[in-house]
Amino acid sequence: MSERLKIKLSIANRVYPLTITPDQEEGLRSAAQKIDLTIKQFEKSYSVQDKQDVLAMCALQFATQNEQKSIDNTSLNEDLESRLISVDKLIDSHLNNNVL
Repeated sequence: MSERLKIKLSIANRVYPLTITPDQEEGLRSAAQKIDLTIKQFEKSYSVQDKQDVLAMCALQFATQNEQKSIDNTSLNEDLESRLISVDKLIDSHLNNNVL
């Protein structure tokens, strides 16, 4: 089993102790920074008094971005699959017409 690290992340002025694998550290620290930046942007843009409201807005924004990427990837995969099928048919047609 790989070595585990104990780290502390600060999100919305609260500290969260975590036990993680070393390969998770960079992503977790980056995510925590993005959450804090997003919180500051929401607090600056909206007069929100409750941190829970700001955290809910952050969660909705990040979840929406994740869902949109999933939708975009599905659409891209469908388009790519359609193009590959067309190329495959074209190759088959060409090979069948050139059979001696």
